Formats: sequence, C-alpha cells, structure tokens
Amino acid sequence: MRLVPLLLAAAALGGCASQPAQPPVAAPAPVVPIPAPLTSTPAAPAPLAIETVLQKQIYQMSPVEAGRYVAWMHAAEPDLRKRIAAIGRKNLGQPYVLNLLGEFPFEVHDDLPMFNLQQSDCVVFAEHTYAMALSRSWEEFFWMLQRIRYRDGVIGVATRNHYTEMDWNVANRWLVTDVSAALAGPNGPSYAMQVDRARFLKTRHHTERSIPLESSTQRYVAKEQVAAVAGQLHEGDFVNVISTRDGEYWASHVGLVVLGPNGERHLLHSQEPKVREETFDSFIARAAEREARNAREGRKGQRLAGFKFLRLNDNIVVPPMAPQPRPGN
Repeated sequence: MRLVPLLLAAAALGGCASQPAQPPVAAPAPVVPIPAPLTSTPAAPAPLAIETVLQKQIYQMSPVEAGRYVAWMHAAEPDLRKRIAAIGRKNLGQPYVLNLLGEFPFEVHDDLPMFNLQQSDCVVFAEHTYAMALSRSWEEFFWMLQRIRYRDGVIGVATRNHYTEMDWNVANRWLVTDVSAALAGPNGPSYAMQVDRARFLKTRHHTERSIPLESSTQRYVAKEQVAAVAGQLHEGDFVNVISTRDGEYWASHVGLVVLGPNGERHLLHSQEPKVREETFDSFIARAAEREARNAREGRKGQRLAGFKFLRLNDNIVVPPMAPQPRPGN
C-alpha cells in the first residue's frame, strides 16, 4: 500500500522513525531575549520642508506635498487674487490631456478619477487653481474641488457642471459673476443656447434622468473689443472662450486672467500641449492662424467669436455642500 511509505516519510521528517537506542540528551533551555524597556513613544514623521516642496511645480508634487504647499501658500499670500495667480503659475508646463476626470471610485460608469495633479484640461486647471486658492489643507482642497465641480457639491455624473455657460457659471455664482454684458455694452453680441441634459447624459454617460430642455441668451465680448475692455479685467477673473461653427455658439475653452509684469492682462490656461500664459492678443492671433490653416486645407473648423468674462467676487461666501443622497433613493 502507498500509505506505509508516506507514513514512514512523515515519521522521519518528524524525528520519530524508531525508538532511540540510548536515552535522549535533554536539549538546553531556550534563551528568551528580554525586551528593552520602552523609553518613549515613536516619533511622528517630520513635516515636509517647504523649501523642498517649493522647488517643484504642482504637477510634480505628491498629494502630501501639494497639501503642504496649499497650507503654506494660504499663509504666505493673503490676497486671494494674487494667490490664484501664483498657484496657477505654479502649474505652468503641466501636460494637457482632454477628458481627464470622472467620478471614479464614487461611480463606475468610467474609470476616470476624481482628481489628477499630474495633468489637466482647461476646466480641470481652473477648478484646481480656484479650489487650492480657497483652501488651507489637502482635505479642504478636495472638498472645495467637489463644491465647485458639482451642483450643490453633490457628486455624480448627473450633477456635474457639464455645460460651461448654463451649468458651471450658474452653479458657481457664489464664486464668480458674469460681467460680459456690462463690458460689451448695450450693443454687444449675444447668442441663443439650448441644452438637453437628459439626452447628453443618456448618449454620453448611459445615465437616465428626466430633465427638461433649458434655453438662455448669452452675452459676450467680441474678440475685436477685447483690447478696449482688457483694462477692466481683474486678476483671478474666469474666462470663457466663445467659438462658433455652422451658426452655433458655445464656450469651447476656459482660463484665468492674470496680470503681467507691467499690469497687462494675460490669459493663464491649459491648452495643448501644456499649461501656458500669454496675452489675449497672442491667443487671438494663434486662433486666426489656425482658422487660416483650416481654410487652406478645406477643413470647416470652429472660429473664435469672442470671450465671456466672469468677475471673481470680492466677498466670497462658500455655500455649504448639500447632503449626499443615498444612492438608489
């Protein structure tokens, strides 16, 4: 039988194959080490040196380092507008990636995360900059980011501010105020806009919601007027780039107003291939070059129409975040 060899093998491995001829010699008693007395509790890890953190751009930082930077920046620069400009410039060179963020892991309709320090698109760059400037810690930054990105801060693809003019600008009136009509004057241009959120959510995100159509009229500053009104723009203001194609108008891009060395107004924004700072004249000229190239190649691309400008509010009171509803209820 196969069982016998197996049993013998097991006995040999256990040191009990047969009775010993001589009495076994007792093994010496094991030496039990005496633990050293505890003299103190383990020391907490030393805080990150801010000098080390400041050597990096934000997109090169870990979340721990970014939180340290946010806390330091809040104390170092008390002026919110200047803080927005400094934090935005701390991301110059950040690589641009379109369609960057989602609701993962809160929702699993896609695998895009709720934050990304390493890359940005135009909206992500603006949201991260505002959220960091309004916060004193990583935890507060992450909370503020959701407060800005979602209606009432309720996380979900259906409550995300998808449409710039009719979602983001409206939901964040506590942060910015649309001054486009005042800057453009009574004869300034406008366009009609209608959004079908239910159709968008179903076709783009496979999410069913019963949401009625909504229409509005949007005022903006024509690109030819920007030079005349630029002096009225303030650092930290929010910019919507208005494009047109086939008679339709929409906000195709966003950025922030910052002041140049001599007080000239610059556009700080995330655009292929990376975050950059440039004058409005430069941005308009690059758009004209792109449109001319499209025309030469017979392509019907979008054209720059102008800009909407939203003034950063002087007295910002952040509304409380609405309670997160229980999923499925």
